[in-house]
Amino acid sequence: MKQTSDEKTSLTLLGLGAMGTALARTWLAAGHPLTVWNRSPARAAELALEGATVARSAAEAVAANTLVVVCLLDDASVGEVLDGTDLTGRDLVDLTTGTPDRARARAAWARERGARHLDGGIMAVPPMIGVPEAGAYVFYSGSRELFEAHRETLAVPAGTTYVGEDAGFAALHDVALLSAMYGMFAGAAHAFALIRKEDIDPAALAPLLADWLVAMAPAVHQTADQLRSGDYTKGVVSNLAMQVAGTPTFLSTAEQQGVSPELLTPYFELMRRRLAEGSGEEDLTGVIDLLVH
Repeated sequence: MKQTSDEKTSLTLLGLGAMGTALARTWLAAGHPLTVWNRSPARAAELALEGATVARSAAEAVAANTLVVVCLLDDASVGEVLDGTDLTGRDLVDLTTGTPDRARARAAWARERGARHLDGGIMAVPPMIGVPEAGAYVFYSGSRELFEAHRETLAVPAGTTYVGEDAGFAALHDVALLSAMYGMFAGAAHAFALIRKEDIDPAALAPLLADWLVAMAPAVHQTADQLRSGDYTKGVVSNLAMQVAGTPTFLSTAEQQGVSPELLTPYFELMRRRLAEGSGEEDLTGVIDLLVH
């Protein structure tokens, strides 16, 4: 289906939680005919006032349009909601958060039922949806043909980044980025804990911390280059031996400040293990190999 300035692609959306509702409102605001369904009808009723067509059942909603977007609690919910519906000829875009293996299994499940499948990983929170300057985007993986057919429609609520034919790649990219985010949050939590008992305003530390994290972020490009080349000594500025030698300072400072080092010690232990293997001249990249079984 092509989208023109005069005729917008119609679609179905199953699931009207906070994210689903944000997606629905963005498509409606852009002029896309939208059929919605939700287990609890109250949210669907709200969207009806904004122009959405409310289906009486998930099966009715699926039958209404070729493009069917699913945004539910989990993969089990997707199975429950779509069980018994006729997916023949449908383009199923699953924006439900899940694991790579579950995405692959759901793609096979959809193909068996005559549908094309695309998995999505949303890199945004609901307030970012429909706000271009917020930088929201969605990872998509699976049928490239499906992605290209609906790219313009899918790009209405948030940017689109296609990451491959493997249906599990969107979920994998999603979890990889979020894992890095939680690692950053852990480091920030430790930093704030260190000053918690002192006469230091957290609001004064925050911009320093944010700027420092931004300054350090480009290091991921060197890590990627080292992983690709296999040379972990390439471009090293502060080698592993030097960094391991400095770890007692961090642990002693935490002890003096009455702060548990539990957010730092697992990483420091990996650094020491890599050093014990005789990799002192490397960067920290070798730690990655210790994590992979």
